[in-house]
Amino acid sequence: MKRIVLIFGLISGGISSAMMFLTLPLIERGVINFDNGELIGYTAIFLSFLLVFFGIRSYRESNGGAITFGRAFAVGLLITLISCVFYVASWEVIYFKFMPDFAEKFSNAAIASLRAKGASDAAIVAKKKQMAEMKAMYDNPLTNAAVTFLEPFPVGLVVTLISAGILRRRESVPGVVSASS
Repeated sequence: MKRIVLIFGLISGGISSAMMFLTLPLIERGVINFDNGELIGYTAIFLSFLLVFFGIRSYRESNGGAITFGRAFAVGLLITLISCVFYVASWEVIYFKFMPDFAEKFSNAAIASLRAKGASDAAIVAKKKQMAEMKAMYDNPLTNAAVTFLEPFPVGLVVTLISAGILRRRESVPGVVSASS
């Protein structure tokens, strides 16, 4: 199990990290902004988590074609955790080395969006306070890492649950036809 989890976790994490670093020039050029960045980011996360499905399937096939839901879930969860560690490490490098002004730019964009929607001065002041708190939180590497971990993990968890459900297969007994086959 270790070998398969490591291989697929490292590939998934590599894809996740590569996608983050490959989008940096697009962010700098303004092709990716705060409006479409979330969609692009979560699409990349989902694509990297497709390796969870393939990892579980590989584990199942290397063990005689049978796997329980629990074992499939464990394999998928471990792949997800490895991938999430790569995601967090990549964001920490990007945030602190390449985009130390991210929180400020994000704050400015959020406030500009509120103004464009005709928000009240009180709502804008409240948003500025919220953004200042977010920046303080993001400037702490441990808090930044914890918050960043919570971005891809739920996606990986859902992919793991679906994959484990799809790929589970009981051992077949010779001469008995199984309804799940």
